[in-house]
Amino acid sequence: MSKSIQEMSIDGDEPTSQYMVLKDSFGSVDSSPAESLFPIIDIGLWSSPPASCSKTDIDNELEKLRSALSFVGCFQVIGHGISNLLLDKMRDVAKQFFALPVEEKEKYARAVNESEGYGSDRIVSEKQVLDWLYRLTLKVFPEDKRRLNLWPKDPNDFRDTLDEFASKIKTVNNILFKAMAKSLDLEENSFLNQFGDQAMMQARLNFYPPCSRPDLVFGVKPHTDRSGLTVLLQDRDVEGLQILVDNKWVRVPVIPYALVVNLGDQMQIMSNGIFKSPMHRVITNLEKMRISVAFFNEPDTEREIGAVDSLVDEHRPRLYRNVKNYGAINYECYQKGMVALDTVRF
Repeated sequence: MSKSIQEMSIDGDEPTSQYMVLKDSFGSVDSSPAESLFPIIDIGLWSSPPASCSKTDIDNELEKLRSALSFVGCFQVIGHGISNLLLDKMRDVAKQFFALPVEEKEKYARAVNESEGYGSDRIVSEKQVLDWLYRLTLKVFPEDKRRLNLWPKDPNDFRDTLDEFASKIKTVNNILFKAMAKSLDLEENSFLNQFGDQAMMQARLNFYPPCSRPDLVFGVKPHTDRSGLTVLLQDRDVEGLQILVDNKWVRVPVIPYALVVNLGDQMQIMSNGIFKSPMHRVITNLEKMRISVAFFNEPDTEREIGAVDSLVDEHRPRLYRNVKNYGAINYECYQKGMVALDTVRF
């Protein structure tokens, strides 16, 4: 019986062939400082501006947002209203869960053909290269769709922490969707309305054990996100996320109490290609484990989404067909090494 990721990591074994990337055609690594590429945006200027904040300050921050989304599709957020205490608590409960004995974590294992629950990659293709991580994926919104039997009871404050944190992220998402619309001179609900009353949000807690061959194994393979928007709480100390910019991989710096935001494919469709959904990946680390917590915001799967009408004209024709349940398209393409957006392009 083959060893698990955790067993190979603990024993320092060479990863088995199904984790090995033999050919990576996604560009070289840029080791230069990345701070200027991924701007730090203070969303507090839009949600609760201080008395000293002028309209010029607000407009400048909107322009910074539009520029980041049009070029790299990724930025870091401060002024998000989430306390440092809660940010650290979310990291702590994630670490505590992944440190539990295997048999305890397996109580929350995902079913074979489902993504929700605890486990590693679903196998959808014989040629699939596996990611070097364990995930706990949980639907957090709509609340009536939560499968609480998959929400860990240990640590005992896990559920309350995730519930509070997810509510804060939902508020951040709403602020960002409205700001994105304003940055393009659209009515502020132009994007938000496409998500519908039953918009989905999934939380994904990620655990990346140390890997003896970080030169050949990815924590997560290169991909774009299926979401409209992804909000990520990074590990406090260990970097791993890289974004593809001008055919070079650029590391996203760790700013302990900021949130990383990257655009997803569905927002690229809604913005008619003005905003970019970046290709990104997670590298492995020879010596250190890494955790992160990601929140993926998606439209109701029964709603058809498409480019906002006012972003389509004779100079910028419609780039993508309208789609429903894009997440299913994206997942299948990801595992087959295909670019999902290319399959819905006119």
